[in-house]
Amino acid sequence: MQNCYIGIEIGGTKLQIVLADDSFIINRTFRFAVDRVLAAAGIREHIAQTITNISKEYIIKGISIGFGGPVDRQAGCIAKSHQLSGWDGFNISGWLKQQVNVPVILENDANAAALGEALKGAGRNYEHVFYVTLGSGAGAGMVINGQIYHGTKPGEAEIGHIRLNGEGLTLEDSCSGWAVDKKIRTVISQKPDGKLAQLCADVNGGEAKMLLTALEQGDADALKILNDTAADLGFGLSHAVHLFHPDIIVLGGGLSLLGEPLRVRVQNAIRANTMTLFLPGPGVVIAELGELAVPVGAIENLRRHIG
Repeated sequence: MQNCYIGIEIGGTKLQIVLADDSFIINRTFRFAVDRVLAAAGIREHIAQTITNISKEYIIKGISIGFGGPVDRQAGCIAKSHQLSGWDGFNISGWLKQQVNVPVILENDANAAALGEALKGAGRNYEHVFYVTLGSGAGAGMVINGQIYHGTKPGEAEIGHIRLNGEGLTLEDSCSGWAVDKKIRTVISQKPDGKLAQLCADVNGGEAKMLLTALEQGDADALKILNDTAADLGFGLSHAVHLFHPDIIVLGGGLSLLGEPLRVRVQNAIRANTMTLFLPGPGVVIAELGELAVPVGAIENLRRHIG
């Protein structure tokens, strides 16, 4: 049987499990939707069954995880999930080693994605890469000279929890995919005959994926949501500029699929909130690896530990 290395992405809406060969190149991907009712237990069942099936065909040499929330890397434990129940304090590395006695590397998903984009994606030509992911939540990671920046456990570049005002509104509250879903549902409740209501008529959750279509059709409500979200995101990222002074900021996650309309507005908002001495500041680019950012980063992280 051939060797393989496993990368796992555990998010709020999806679970991805990838296989890489001895050259640490991904050649197989499994993707599952997350059941929010089954939550952590459902995800663990998918992981266990998939690993069982993989072990029938391959010799597993190592496992690397990118988890959607703060983690204790040294202990191999989940510190906190802000989206799904059943994870807090869970020793995921120990659990996996009970199934396959191989090295298990645990990392925050945004850190893993940052590493993937820094080494293989939009940040590969830069030394200081700040990555922000706009998915179920809003997370970030910083890579300096090819190495993930790690602060004191259990958090690092947790930009999603930066306060945008004195009332406690966070960047995640305003700029995550779920936050944009909520903004769209609010517009729909106010304008049941509007364009967003029409486009989301058959959508039950994940309304943000219809925002680009509404923008392309010139919908004013969609444009306001985009402008408001980009303004808050740029304001939050200006703090990252003042703290970390990155060469480049990479926008990833589902909302990054808005592409150039989002990128330009975020770039402008960052500059509007950055002190003159630091202007023009870092460039802003859209992530290149798409849904594979976390798995690619997880495999690269594994390669660095055991390759």
